[in-house]
Amino acid sequence: MGDFSIFNIFTMLGGLAFFLYGMNVMSTGLEKLAGGKMEVALKKMTSNPFMALILGTVITVAIQSSSAMTVMTVGFVNSGIMALFDTVAVSFGANIGTTFTAWLLCLNGIDGGEGSGIGSFFMKLIKPESFSPLIALVGIIMIMTCKKAKKKDIGRILVGFAVLMTGMDLMKTSIDPLANSPEFQNILTAFENPILGVLVGAVFTGIIQSSAGSVAILMAFSVGGTLTYEMALPIIMGLNIGTCITAVISSIGVNKDAKRVAVIHVLINTVGTLILLPVTLLLQNFTGFGEFMAQPVGFIGIAAMHTVFNVLVTAILMPFSKQLVKISHILVRDKKGEAEKSSVFSALDPRFLATPGVAVEACRGVAVEMAVETRKAISEALALLTAPYNEETINGVIKSEDLIDKYEDKINSYLIKISKSSITGKDSRTVSKMMHCVGNFERISDHAVNLIESVQEMHEKGIAFSAECINEIVVISDAVSENIDSAFNAYIDDDLAIAHKVEPLEEVVDNLSTELKNRHIRRLQNDECTVELGYIFQDVLTNLERISDHCSNIAGCLIETDEKTNIHAYLSDIKKNDETFREEYVMYSEQYFARLDD
Repeated sequence: MGDFSIFNIFTMLGGLAFFLYGMNVMSTGLEKLAGGKMEVALKKMTSNPFMALILGTVITVAIQSSSAMTVMTVGFVNSGIMALFDTVAVSFGANIGTTFTAWLLCLNGIDGGEGSGIGSFFMKLIKPESFSPLIALVGIIMIMTCKKAKKKDIGRILVGFAVLMTGMDLMKTSIDPLANSPEFQNILTAFENPILGVLVGAVFTGIIQSSAGSVAILMAFSVGGTLTYEMALPIIMGLNIGTCITAVISSIGVNKDAKRVAVIHVLINTVGTLILLPVTLLLQNFTGFGEFMAQPVGFIGIAAMHTVFNVLVTAILMPFSKQLVKISHILVRDKKGEAEKSSVFSALDPRFLATPGVAVEACRGVAVEMAVETRKAISEALALLTAPYNEETINGVIKSEDLIDKYEDKINSYLIKISKSSITGKDSRTVSKMMHCVGNFERISDHAVNLIESVQEMHEKGIAFSAECINEIVVISDAVSENIDSAFNAYIDDDLAIAHKVEPLEEVVDNLSTELKNRHIRRLQNDECTVELGYIFQDVLTNLERISDHCSNIAGCLIETDEKTNIHAYLSDIKKNDETFREEYVMYSEQYFARLDD
């Protein structure tokens, strides 16, 4: 084979390794920079197929990974976040978005030109082999010197891009000696069989699980000018089918609809090939199009075919999205009488961990559900303190507390897995807030059960609070309820303005509790209350006070994390020097203490 040797193969494989590693580093950096926000937007915008198509394209371009996009859609459907039909347009968008990488690789095909003029200098400058070392240097400097995580991520993206381009250049250089080799010409001749081209493209892409890697190899083989359009097109069609392997692997162990996402992804690329390949062959054989297809293909030609193929497949098949869903139901059948149950924890899908930003957002959604369940449980428990005894409501509170315990366990386990990944500073703060707040939600639910036990004890013993005592419990319960609403709304809406309102009211609850305990002692001294009821009343006040303390913890965590302040120093300072705190404290005091003597 002329100057070609086994070392050229080593260089080509090494170049492929560099390329895939650079792509992985760049993709990871882009995912972190996106922070999961764009991906999570899919949940809100997929009801409109056109918007879902655009969003799927944009996100895939932004994170440079159609595989990650597909895994996310499988996870969204498996967790019940997205409907099966809504993912079809996203899959089309991911196919179009992934072609951007091919255009990026076209930079390697630029001819530096000869001479010393400005034009020649500019052409040489935009060749990756010229600017990649500089980009790598800038990236390394940013990683080593920048303190902000976002700037470090940008540095990793730059280094990843430089490594990717270096890998591409290595592959191209290793294949150069093959250009005039008769043996290589014979191998390429075999690819005149379109079926073989499709199979090779599918198998190779399935093995390396990267359509971008396959495109890079194909571009490298085009350097000698012996690869034609008619040879390259079937391979491009095949690599679109091969990239579906990631979706198939990610669908293992998921529910039926999530498996159907993978099936639809395979159907789109397979049916697209079955339609367009025969059409292309007919045009080649019976029109002048064959002369064009017989010409040598270059980097730009490969990128253009990759894009045109995916755009045409989208234009042809997207109007038949409903039919694709129906076929997926035929291929993945529901068993008779089988009704798949969607777990409240299904959003904590391990597949999201591949894109930590999405995992953080999904976990926060579950934490918000936990907060809603906790508020429901404590509200029902507070109402039962002064309402007629209701066994059904009591059982509901106990059942909620059991569910909230599971929430805490599942969320914390998932957060530990997320924390092992590299996440942005903002996502890190979100994780920190979740870790602290879910614990406080669980403690509040424990106090809800404690209040229920007090209600049950009075019911079993046939005793009840006096009218004066009930009025006092109503007043402090209302104060605690308002603090619960403020703390929980602050967390759910991520609103610091609301969080700052919690501490003044918490101070008032503490003072109310002290006042009510003193009033209770006076009633005991005047024989207006029994010791037995007194103990229960004290327990109720203690639980209410601790619930308010946990509300303060939730608000304090939000303030400490987002305002980057020491919460103890902050609380000490506002109680001494903050006029707004004093005004709100006085307002709440007047509001609730005035009701004690009504």
